[in-house]
Amino acid sequence: MRVIIADDSILFRKIMADALGGLPDVEIVGQAANGKIAVQKVRGLKPDLLTLDMEMPEMDGLAVLDMLKAMENAPMVIVVSAQTLQGGRLTMQALQKGAFDFITKPDTPSSAKSRELLITELAPRIKALSLRLGIRNILRTGKTSALRASPAPSAATFATSAVSAKSAMDDIGQRMARLAGNAKPEFVLIGVSTGGPNALASLLPSLPAALGVPIFIVQHMPPLFTQTLAENLDGKCSLRVREACSDEVAKPQTIYIAPGGRQMRLAPGPDGNIIMQITDDPPENNCRPSVDYLFRSAANQFPGKAMAVILTGMGSDGTLGLRLLKRHGCTVIAQDEESCVVYGMPKAAVDAGIVDFVLPLESIASQISATVRGFA
Repeated sequence: MRVIIADDSILFRKIMADALGGLPDVEIVGQAANGKIAVQKVRGLKPDLLTLDMEMPEMDGLAVLDMLKAMENAPMVIVVSAQTLQGGRLTMQALQKGAFDFITKPDTPSSAKSRELLITELAPRIKALSLRLGIRNILRTGKTSALRASPAPSAATFATSAVSAKSAMDDIGQRMARLAGNAKPEFVLIGVSTGGPNALASLLPSLPAALGVPIFIVQHMPPLFTQTLAENLDGKCSLRVREACSDEVAKPQTIYIAPGGRQMRLAPGPDGNIIMQITDDPPENNCRPSVDYLFRSAANQFPGKAMAVILTGMGSDGTLGLRLLKRHGCTVIAQDEESCVVYGMPKAAVDAGIVDFVLPLESIASQISATVRGFA
């Protein structure tokens, strides 16, 4: 993978180059101290990936993304953001403009520690990007040799044709429906990671204002970023969207997003209501907030009362929690591969056989509404 690093700090460019250089099959082909130079180098060197600082002289990161839109075969972009409210706002805008994902700049006293943290953050993203690039090259050239060693497409889990896949999904849906009976869910759980802000911006505004239940979301994000995400989504949705607060009683028609960098669990209140508890418990699956952490609490404290949705993201966070939810007959929806930015978390759930519906992103809101209202 050919990479250009764009950042106005020469020290950070050096640390980033060391981190990327430590990953297999990565070649640093250029560096840029500002956005204008970054655009020039992208045009000349045609990299696969651009790591992009948001706040640079001459031309900032958002302007660079606007310029990339006009380019043929533009590189994918990983935003490198400051971990501040302003950084969060700029990152949300960058994701809306087409950036693949983001990382935050390490705040450590040593270059070695910063390099180590960057490798941890970059390695899974580079792996996911490599797969996307391979698929893009197949679509462009028709050659499949680049991916011959990859696992078989996950659709084969169900069938090798559209007809048999539909039949298999119908059968799973019928069996899970028998387990769930006619009980309507009292709340909705959503787990999402890479590609999540745009997926949520597509899904949540399609939900009706009179849905009648609360929604709890874990989006893998650092502190401060989830506040900006909630603010952005609140302006687009009929339902109220807010960052969750500890010991708060959940209300219907409200979407609660777990605070970045902390865990969120659900607990019963004295009146049978749902109370959100925000904790500093350790990360799970290298994630805090963790989807598994939220899902497990719902399964243990409110058995059979939830429905769950697993959306685009790297890794398998959420699958263990979904297993527990499924034991109590909860309905589970997974986003399909074609509409995912990264088909990791949904794939893990689908491969585990604990999913009732595999749907494109644009169809998930209607299925949530139908299930909550008892029409599924």
